[in-house]
Amino acid sequence: MVIVDKYGVHRLEVRCCDCPNAMSPDIQMFQHGFFLTSFNRPKTVMFPHLVPDRYRELMKVARQWRQLKTMKWYGFGHCSDTPNAGDLALFCPACPQPGINVFLSGDESLDDWKYTWSFVMDGNFKAKHLHPIKPFDEVWLSDGLGFMVGKERYKNHLAEAADTACTGIGGVACARHSCFVSHAMVDLQKGERQAEHL
Repeated sequence: MVIVDKYGVHRLEVRCCDCPNAMSPDIQMFQHGFFLTSFNRPKTVMFPHLVPDRYRELMKVARQWRQLKTMKWYGFGHCSDTPNAGDLALFCPACPQPGINVFLSGDESLDDWKYTWSFVMDGNFKAKHLHPIKPFDEVWLSDGLGFMVGKERYKNHLAEAADTACTGIGGVACARHSCFVSHAMVDLQKGERQAEHL
C-alpha cells in the first residue's frame, strides 16, 4: 500500500484484520488515522494531520499549465516573441475577417451582404467576484493579452468605479458561432441600462 506522510511517499505491506466479525478495511484504516483515496479497494492512504496542505501550489501549477498551453495554441510556445494585447484571443474563425479568411477583390467591400457579422451581448448580473478579496495576492499571467483588459486599465477602472455599484459583467460574442470578441468585456454599472467599456 502507498502511504503518504510528511516525510514522503512510502510503499509498505499492510494487512487488515480478516476475523469473521472484523470491520471492512476502509473502517479499519480510518480507526488508525489514515485517510483513504479509495473506499472500495484502498491502495493509497495518508495521514491528513501530517501531510501539509498543497492546494495553493496545485492551483498555481494549474494556472501556469493553462498559460503554457494557451501560449502554444497561439503560436508563442516555441519562439521568443512576446504576445501583444489580444494576441492570445482568437475571434471566430468562421466569421469574415479581412486578411485572415477573406481576401477582397478590387470591386468587393465588407459592406456586401455575404460579409456581415452578427453579434450578441449577454451579461452576468451577480458579479460578486469583481473586486478581488486579496488584491495583493493576485497573480497576473497574461496582462490583457486575451479577452480581458490589461492589469493597469483594470486597476484604474476599479479606482474610478469605487463609488458606484457594479451590478454585473457583460460580454460580446459572435451570434452564429458563440465565439467571444477580443477586448469586448464590459462592466455593467447600472444593470442593462448602461454599459461602460473597460
